[in-house]
Amino acid sequence: MRFDTPKSLSSVLEEFIEKFPQKRKLKQGMILSAFAEVVGERMASEVEDLHFEGTKLAIKVKHPSWRAEIHANRFSIAKRLNSKVKGDVVSDIIVRS
Repeated sequence: MRFDTPKSLSSVLEEFIEKFPQKRKLKQGMILSAFAEVVGERMASEVEDLHFEGTKLAIKVKHPSWRAEIHANRFSIAKRLNSKVKGDVVSDIIVRS
């Protein structure tokens, strides 16, 4: 009979994600769901479409002023999104209006 020490649920989930065959797609989905939390509700409400094109996150916004705002902050947004999922998933952000 084998008695292992109990592991925390978060460490078990991290191990599962690392072994998951579609890890990149899973982390991309995690980024899409966490987008509003990372950038804020106000900025997220101006986004019409959000999807991945390879490793680039494509964002379509309603107004050109929001396009300029997101474009100016795209590197910090990508860094925060990547740190949220603990991986290098977003290489760049493409902003369209």
